[in-house]
Amino acid sequence: MRASHTFFALALAALSSTAAFAETAYPLTLDNCGVSVSFAAAPKRVVTIKSSTTEMLLALGLADRIVGVGFQDDPAPEPWTATAAALPVLADKVPSQEVVLEAEPDLVYGGWESNFAADGAGERQSLLDLGVASYVAPAACRSIKPAKLTFDGVFAEIAEIGTIFDASAAAEALIAEQRTALAGVTADTRGLTAVWYSSGTKAPYVGAGSNAPAMIMEALGLTNIFADVDEGWFASSWEAIVDANPDVIVLVDAAWNSAAQKKKLLAENPVTSKLDAVVNQRYLVLPFPASEAGVRNVPATIDMAAQLAALTVTP
Repeated sequence: MRASHTFFALALAALSSTAAFAETAYPLTLDNCGVSVSFAAAPKRVVTIKSSTTEMLLALGLADRIVGVGFQDDPAPEPWTATAAALPVLADKVPSQEVVLEAEPDLVYGGWESNFAADGAGERQSLLDLGVASYVAPAACRSIKPAKLTFDGVFAEIAEIGTIFDASAAAEALIAEQRTALAGVTADTRGLTAVWYSSGTKAPYVGAGSNAPAMIMEALGLTNIFADVDEGWFASSWEAIVDANPDVIVLVDAAWNSAAQKKKLLAENPVTSKLDAVVNQRYLVLPFPASEAGVRNVPATIDMAAQLAALTVTP
């Protein structure tokens, strides 16, 4: 069993044994990306867009609230694989507002603020006018720039979703489990530099200094070569990466741009083929859903710490 699967199995056991916790007092009103969102009661019919939002509800034991999913980046890990696979898929990418409304949701939970566009799931005010609330993963806000992401920020989203759904007991159990697991990660002390290669071929789309890539690399003890860029991700250049010559390359394994494809490109690209990290295969790999703020960040950090410890770096 993979480390991440073991983690989630333990988390599920913790949720099932949690004692009663404070109930949410409704009506509940909160600010989300600068938008006031109100709930008269816990949402019962939810459309989730992006794997990170689907997995958040699965982690809190709320699978029965999900009436449709869109833009799922990867199969969910155990112990949710079968449950997630049985959820109604509204669209391979972002479902249209018409398709979303056909599912009769009372909440649309989006992993990106851009999910809520006129040519996507619908603008947030438009949905509200139709009686449908919306919520954006806070780390993905764009109309209001979010603070630099920390694990406390990830835990805050878990807690807020727990409050919205009157599932604070499950949320607090998951947060406690993840805090304990994260405390067991020992940062690497070799002073290694790294680049987070998310996607792209002609130009690399890389992790910068303010979102999940920065948060995870800092926890691992890696110095991000693009830490001074105040963005979550940005389009860099191969030349900039070669100039920095990072000790380690983090590869995001996505269905549309796998880690294997990235390794092949790096090895065949004459600009990057001579990089020390490429020649010596010093790679860390994580699945795409773990590269965005959510419940997979801590398990991914634990797994990557083990990968990093196994790498040999010759001065």
